Amino acid sequence: MRALMVAVGGILLLTTATRGLAAFDLVGTTRVGARVEPNAVVWLEAAAAPGRETRKVVLDQRNLTFSPHVLAVRAGATVEFPNRDRVFHNVFSFHDGKRFDLGMYPVGASRDVTFGTPGVSRIFCNIHPNMAAYVIAVDSGYFAASDASGRFQIAAVPAGTYVYHAWHPGGATLTGSATVDGETPLNVRWP
Repeated sequence: MRALMVAVGGILLLTTATRGLAAFDLVGTTRVGARVEPNAVVWLEAAAAPGRETRKVVLDQRNLTFSPHVLAVRAGATVEFPNRDRVFHNVFSFHDGKRFDLGMYPVGASRDVTFGTPGVSRIFCNIHPNMAAYVIAVDSGYFAASDASGRFQIAAVPAGTYVYHAWHPGGATLTGSATVDGETPLNVRWP
């Protein structure tokens, strides 16, 4: 049965490809010099990207830490900031990107912020100076953040050649060319 489903999937992919609609997952790695970069965001310029952000997006507060450290969202997405810690927090961003101050709020409470335009927002807690994170809003439906191994996957990208952009904390934004064909990985490296 499994072999049959794979064969059927292959036929469907072939049929879709002949219509010019083939889509593949773009996989790759991010590195700074020789070391892997676990907190990079990679996105593609694409005029026909999928619609608005529909998934629930959360930047958690737990153990006096924001999690994840780097959160990538599509511009227009609303991010939830729940306090799952044992203390009060105050989430704010006064630098680049979206500027806001959610005020102090207790354990179990949550606040939302909509990131309406592309940009990098540095997120802090004025009660706990060691807490810091980034929200990167991108103007694309095709984006991903790299994991602890520096790997990323951008799902279901139509085949073709794209301009990509890549960012990581403290680094310059890189721009280059990416081929999406189901075979060619995108390996991003900062000097």
